[in-house]
Amino acid sequence: MVRCWYELSDYIGLRRVNGLRLSPDGTRLVAPVSELEPDGKAFGTALWEIDPDGRREPRRLTRSTAGEAAPGFLPDGSLLFTSARPDPEAPSRESAAPGPGLWLLPADGGEARQVASHPGGIGSFSVARETGSVVYSAETHPGSIDADADERARKDRKEAGVTAILHEGFPVRFWDSDIGPAHPRLYAAEPPEDGAAGLGEARDLTPIPGTALQDHSADITPDGRTVVTDWRTPKGNAEEHTVLVAVDTAGGERRVLAADPRVDLTAPRVSPDGRYVAVRRYFPGEYDGEPRDSTLWLVELATGEQRDLLPEHDLWPRDHAWAADSSAVFIVADFEGRRPVYRIELATGEVTRLTGDDGAYSELNPAPDGTTLYALRDSWDEPPTPVRLDAAAAGADPVRLKAPEEPLQVPGSLTEVETVADDGTRVRSWLVLPEEASAKSPAPLLLWVHGGPYMSFNSWSWRWNPWLMAACGYAVLLPDPALSTGYGQDMLRRGWGRWGPRTCADLMAITDAAVARDDIDGERTAMMGGSFGGYMANWIAGHTDRFRAIVSHASLWMLDAFGGTTDYPPVWIQEFGEPRTQPERYELNSPHLSVTNINTPMLIIHGDKDYRVPIGEGLRLWWDLLRHDVEAKFLYFPDENHWVLAPGNIKIWYETIFAFLDHHVHGKEWRRPELL
Repeated sequence: MVRCWYELSDYIGLRRVNGLRLSPDGTRLVAPVSELEPDGKAFGTALWEIDPDGRREPRRLTRSTAGEAAPGFLPDGSLLFTSARPDPEAPSRESAAPGPGLWLLPADGGEARQVASHPGGIGSFSVARETGSVVYSAETHPGSIDADADERARKDRKEAGVTAILHEGFPVRFWDSDIGPAHPRLYAAEPPEDGAAGLGEARDLTPIPGTALQDHSADITPDGRTVVTDWRTPKGNAEEHTVLVAVDTAGGERRVLAADPRVDLTAPRVSPDGRYVAVRRYFPGEYDGEPRDSTLWLVELATGEQRDLLPEHDLWPRDHAWAADSSAVFIVADFEGRRPVYRIELATGEVTRLTGDDGAYSELNPAPDGTTLYALRDSWDEPPTPVRLDAAAAGADPVRLKAPEEPLQVPGSLTEVETVADDGTRVRSWLVLPEEASAKSPAPLLLWVHGGPYMSFNSWSWRWNPWLMAACGYAVLLPDPALSTGYGQDMLRRGWGRWGPRTCADLMAITDAAVARDDIDGERTAMMGGSFGGYMANWIAGHTDRFRAIVSHASLWMLDAFGGTTDYPPVWIQEFGEPRTQPERYELNSPHLSVTNINTPMLIIHGDKDYRVPIGEGLRLWWDLLRHDVEAKFLYFPDENHWVLAPGNIKIWYETIFAFLDHHVHGKEWRRPELL
């Protein structure tokens, strides 16, 4: 049975699988699943159990107003998760907890109980596979020696009416959140003993971390004695890099496992035998040198010996997990519009591509028997769905498991288009076609440009869904131009420091190839993009009049202003340099310098809580368009960030875009959305 879903209200009401976790014995799969709350104003998340054999129907495990997330298992099969639901056993039963606590659902069933809490809430956690020791993160105020002191600090600030934060270093913001005054620390605790209500007493492993653990990822050794984490380290006054450290869970002693000031080491995963750590090694690029790069790095815990696991490959690992016997590491990496699963043998370095389909895989969960791998699979025509894979055979087909949402039938078809750019490089794209598109009834075309820019258009998107456009009769072109991953480092070198001219040339070439088809109407075209795609929307507006309308979401406009106000300027400076002393790339690439050439009607969209591309970029763009008499509209979200996440705002986002495109592409009368 399939479900029709492409009316806006039906689309927003779909359940969404957001993760996947396998129990230690391989018999249970648990997934956080989000869906619309009963009042329709927000999405809530609950935990669902999925049958690894694919026979039983999924069943919901948790239910609360606050929701549940981040499932993980103790060795005995008990399920841990985080939730901000109030603790009924707490002395003061407030209507809502101050932050997420750590909860336990017994393996043999029964009621969930809270086993750990912290005044600032508990973030991520990891569990030692042999001992069940738990390491979790919690934001704690500087100077607080324990949870009671942290609670007093929070109370004192609240009662004094103080919201100010004093920064003494970088960074200060991240995506849509202010950093500080509390910062993440790591705490270790032993699993509940027989009859105990909660974890053992928490030990503060990192009492004065500053921002070292901001956006960190940690893993614990099987014996529970060591936690391995990435650790931010200053590199001058305004830069930093991330090193790999090991922290003793008994006393908190910390030692550096691997460090290189040129790279960042992130997402450590400890091997099941406790001998190795696999970690992503990310090179941010150099102004006068090579562009960004990434690989999978192996570090031996005892000796610190290190090596590259992908020395002869251009694959960028996006996710990785260890085989149960520690003989291999599984990764997923972008490759020519897909995201396959690969297996890397430690002994020989052999790399085998396990999946040969069009899927984009994530959430890798190797089974303890070594024969099976569970994952989420999605693609442009299927949302994330739990699947079972052969852990060793190349090219084996995925077996889809029964999921909390019925399979979806898309309103059209998916195909590929490719061409050769002016410099001889192959450029490929996905093309979404509406059902009625044909030579007799060609469809209007929407060019969509992905964000990043170092990513690939290879997977389902809940935020920008082309099938909603196809249901309205539009064909949607989803290209991977210069700077896209999955095509080797040369694809990045072509656009390194040349975002505007090089990427635009690729996009125009692939658009030419699409409109040459007899089922595409080349006279009725529009263009859309968000983040880097929004930057390209602004660039294209100033360099061609071929489109009837352009939608620019969360976009970069004046690059020299953007570089110092984004939440993470150092990465920007690596590629574009200092605007005062190295103005060349700003002058070459900044869209605002071509504002006098813009004649295409534009819809500008921006959220006030966007710290990655601050609202000033949208405001300056809007003002410049008005000053130069460009026909434009500005859709402003005071409480949204880089994305639009609230259900009501999602609906308004699409309704405004539909109305704008209908007016300019189809010549219909402009109709302002009712709630605006």
